[in-house]
Amino acid sequence: MSRNQVRRQQGALGLGTDDTGCTILHVDMDAFYASVSLRTRPELHGLPVVVGGSAGRGVVLSATYEARALGIHSAMPVSRARRLAPNAIFIEPDHSAYAEVSRGVMAIFASITPLVEPLSLDEAFLDVSGAVRRLGSPTSIAELIRSRVSDEQGITCSVGVASSKFVAKLGSTRCKPDGLLVIPQQEVIAFLHPLPVGALWGVGEKTEEQLVRLGLRTVGDIANTPVATLQRAIGDATGAHLHELSWGRDDRSVLAHEPEKSISNEETFGADVDDPEVIHAHLRALADQVGGRLRRAGYVARTIAIKVRFSDFTTITRSRTLASPTDVGKELYDTSRMLYEALGLQRARIRLVGVKAEGLIPVDEATRQLALGEPELGHREAELAVDSLRARFGSQAVRPARLVEYEVDEAE
Repeated sequence: MSRNQVRRQQGALGLGTDDTGCTILHVDMDAFYASVSLRTRPELHGLPVVVGGSAGRGVVLSATYEARALGIHSAMPVSRARRLAPNAIFIEPDHSAYAEVSRGVMAIFASITPLVEPLSLDEAFLDVSGAVRRLGSPTSIAELIRSRVSDEQGITCSVGVASSKFVAKLGSTRCKPDGLLVIPQQEVIAFLHPLPVGALWGVGEKTEEQLVRLGLRTVGDIANTPVATLQRAIGDATGAHLHELSWGRDDRSVLAHEPEKSISNEETFGADVDDPEVIHAHLRALADQVGGRLRRAGYVARTIAIKVRFSDFTTITRSRTLASPTDVGKELYDTSRMLYEALGLQRARIRLVGVKAEGLIPVDEATRQLALGEPELGHREAELAVDSLRARFGSQAVRPARLVEYEVDEAE
């Protein structure tokens, strides 16, 4: 995108181009999973393409903007997407390709500034205040990032440039796809106040419904409502938080390499399951996956949680904090199974189960202590050996016999 194109985009929104003090960038890939999937299928560019599992209960992972125009969005059941757009092209996801491109994108960010805060595989905040003298203005740096992502990874991204994280993220959303938007410091209020209340960070469907019932439909309405009135309506913390954001006040800094808060895996069954032994087998597979991810990330977990969703979509969660943190799949499974059995479900029809590791702390081998009676070489060492085999021969190379018996797919 040329400087003239940036100016036209700014002008369409009534904004100037002064990026003084606008050293926070939010960079977001455009339709990331779909864009990566189409790199090797250029003949599909410009067509409605949906990326998602083909199983009966698969969900949409991503969709091109042509497919989104037909009403398709991420997390929608694939079956519904097919009904909405029977002529769309449906392709299977390629998670290894997504991970590879994500690493490449994050490497680009790291070459610009050490202050990179990833939010997911395909988006991050960057603080470029230390890069301005070396690389030019924040707008120039944003243009450089967009150019390098396109040239090196073959996909496009959109960048919001502002003086705060909240406003920068709104900027990238407003200029999608393949755009760049600068929100000058002196024009933040003019940019924010016409937006719907749902644009505010932290406003979900229920909060938005409450605000609209009060006649508060725009960010400007929030800004011009007394804080005490907001707090009575939606709570002290939320009311104060939204009022601050409505005036563009967000003092959060970019946190480089923020540690993961949890690691989880879950599975939606192709048909409702009511056999406890099958549930146990899937819990074991999920616990092994979570354990492997913990070890690769270098964390142990203090708390283990399970999620169970029934056939009527009712969902419950249960958790337990351990005496000693762990990254061992067997220990994760033992706790998950205990939590599940404590529910006393008998033959309940279950649609989904999940295992989550929370309260993560970095592994420190020097402080790991053997539990009373635990052999010096135990389950953790065995699972580390399995990690090595899987890394070399694939995720299906070694599996517990229980998982083979029930044909549980352990692929991550």
